[in-house]
Amino acid sequence: MYYRKGLRWGNTLMLLFTFIAIGLVLHYRGRTKPLVSFWNDVKSVFIYQERSSDRNNPYKNPEPTSTASDDRTSYNDVASDDRTSSNKDDRSLLDKEGISTRSESTTSSDDDEPESTSSNAGDYSKTKDFGLPAIGSNDQIIRHHRITLRYREQYEQADWVAYKLLGDEARAYLSRDGNKFVPDPLVKTGSATHADYTRSGYDRGHLAPAGDFNISPDDKQETFYMSNISPQVGDFNRGIWNDLEQKFRQWAQRDEELYIVTGPVLKPGLPTIGKNNEIAVPEMYYKIALCLTDRQPRMIGFLLKNEFSSENLKTFVVSVDEIERLTGIDFFPKLPDALEKKLESSTTTQGWFSARN
Repeated sequence: MYYRKGLRWGNTLMLLFTFIAIGLVLHYRGRTKPLVSFWNDVKSVFIYQERSSDRNNPYKNPEPTSTASDDRTSYNDVASDDRTSSNKDDRSLLDKEGISTRSESTTSSDDDEPESTSSNAGDYSKTKDFGLPAIGSNDQIIRHHRITLRYREQYEQADWVAYKLLGDEARAYLSRDGNKFVPDPLVKTGSATHADYTRSGYDRGHLAPAGDFNISPDDKQETFYMSNISPQVGDFNRGIWNDLEQKFRQWAQRDEELYIVTGPVLKPGLPTIGKNNEIAVPEMYYKIALCLTDRQPRMIGFLLKNEFSSENLKTFVVSVDEIERLTGIDFFPKLPDALEKKLESSTTTQGWFSARN
């Protein structure tokens, strides 16, 4: 009798394990690295903590916005960083918000999915300067190891910064202790300086965030060149802009690779700050992501005012065509024309946000 009971229990357990195994295969079969995804999900249950507050994020410089801040620092001073959280916060959010799979249903204003071009995506993406906006013959293009930018001397800052964000870097963590805001030595006309921002009431806001470069200390230091810095309202820099940066890192963790272009909307007549240079204070900033690693290429654009906001990030989604109209910049000109037209005219969030966001 005991033997028969043991046999029945053994058969029940075997059937249970079989259903679990089938469920795991169905859940992870669409991922490029199913074992890594499974392990990350296990860790998310037992290890990762809830998201810390924005004030504890390591990627934002906690500069005072008060005009009463002292002027004891020079451009060689170390960028302050008293935050204790890491990119684990991004991974925790990725699991918590349910965007760990590419096939989830999403809120979308476009019922038609983009046509798949996976068969030739590798061809056009390998062309020289694929991820860069269109470049004019008189443009001052600054090429560092990981970031490329167009510096506008008239405004003493870049109007676009382009780079590729990889999943490994988005998952890693590298402290910014010891990083310094320094003039960009490659800007022939001379970039802004750290002192130009002192007592200005504005943060030294990163365009390409330091938190996107977590493998090489030299690559992280590149983001502290003043050519990659723009005057941002403190509550914007450490608030909604920081939220958007974290969201892009979450997407890079999921999709493994994003082409990103980001910058301010520059135009004549903007107010300026600066002791030695006249630095324009932008009214708006944009950020664009292009994903080619999924079955269908996806593109999303954001346009945000340089001010505090508590709105959901979806509120700021616009077509890339709209950003091009405001900036005069031609983004991703090396995409096939039909695909570029389709992606840049869309305002869909399909494939980006989960249904719960």
